[in-house]
Amino acid sequence: MTDKLVTLIGGGGFLGRYVLQELLKTGTRVRVAQRDPRPALFLRTQGGLGQIQFVAADVTKPDTVARAINGSGAVVNLVGVLAGDFEKVHAVGARTVAEAAAAAGVGALVHVSAIGADLASPSHYGRSKAAGEAAVRAAFANATILRPSIVFGREDAFLNRFAAMLSKAPIVPVLRAPARFQPVYVADVAQAVVAALSNPDDFGGKTFELGGPDVLTMGALIRWIAHAVGRTPTIVDLPDPVGGLLASLGFLPGAPITKDQWQMLQADTVVTGPDGLAALGIAPTPLDSVAPAWLVRYRRHGRFATKVAA
Repeated sequence: MTDKLVTLIGGGGFLGRYVLQELLKTGTRVRVAQRDPRPALFLRTQGGLGQIQFVAADVTKPDTVARAINGSGAVVNLVGVLAGDFEKVHAVGARTVAEAAAAAGVGALVHVSAIGADLASPSHYGRSKAAGEAAVRAAFANATILRPSIVFGREDAFLNRFAAMLSKAPIVPVLRAPARFQPVYVADVAQAVVAALSNPDDFGGKTFELGGPDVLTMGALIRWIAHAVGRTPTIVDLPDPVGGLLASLGFLPGAPITKDQWQMLQADTVVTGPDGLAALGIAPTPLDSVAPAWLVRYRRHGRFATKVAA
C-alpha cells in the first residue's frame, strides 16, 4: 500500500476519517472525495505534506466521480444516507462508482454496504443497499463488499444520540425493544477496509458481515448507555402498535423515527454468517472497553462525576 493513491468516496464522513487514518499508517496517499470537500479540510493535518488530497465528487454525477478516481490504485465507496433518495445514492451512486473504478483500471474496490441489505427487505433502505451491491458486482466483479452492523465511535450519531436523550429526559420510550444489534467499533471497520484493499487476491469478490463481540437488544442497549452516563430516567419499552403509530407520523418535523426506519427495525442487525472481522484478521473491540471514555461527557459533572477515594 505504500505510496499507492487510494480515493475515498465520502472520505470526510464518520467512517471515512478513520479509514483515512488507517491508510496513512501504511504510507498510502489518500484522496478524499465528497460533494463539498471543504468540511473535510481539517483532515489534512493527519498526514505528511502532500499525502492527502481533496476533490469535489458527487455519486449522482458520473463525470465528477470519474475525475476523482482518475489515477487511483484503489477506491473505497463510503457514501450512504439514512433518509432521502435511497435509490439514487445507494443503488445508482454505487453503480457509478464501480463503473468509474472499472474504467480507470483500479486494482481494488471496497464497497461499504450494511447488514440488512436484501432485495426482499421491508425497508426501502435495505432494498436500495442490496441493489447497490448487485450493481457493484455487475460492474466490478472483484470488489469487496463490507456489511457492518451499527457502527459506533466517538463521533457517532447512534450512541451519542441516545446518551443525549437519556441525560435530559425524565422518561425515555424505547421502540422495538426486542430488536437485536451487534455494534461494531468504527476503528475495527476501518481496519477491515484497509485489510480488504491490501489483499484483493484473497478478499476480492467476497462479502463480509462485520459485527462486534456484543449482541444486545435495543432495550438492553439503552439501559447500558443509561448506566454508562450515570442517568436513571424511567425507561419504557413501547409495544409495537404504539411504535408503529409513531412511525406513521415520521414525515412530521421532529418525529422520533420514520416509517422506513421502523421497517428496518423489524429485522435484527446481527451477523448471520461467518465472522467477517475474524476472516479479515481483525480482533473486535467490546463496546464497554472504549465507549465510556467519550460517553462520560453526558454525566452530570462530566469527568468529575466520580468521587475520588480519600
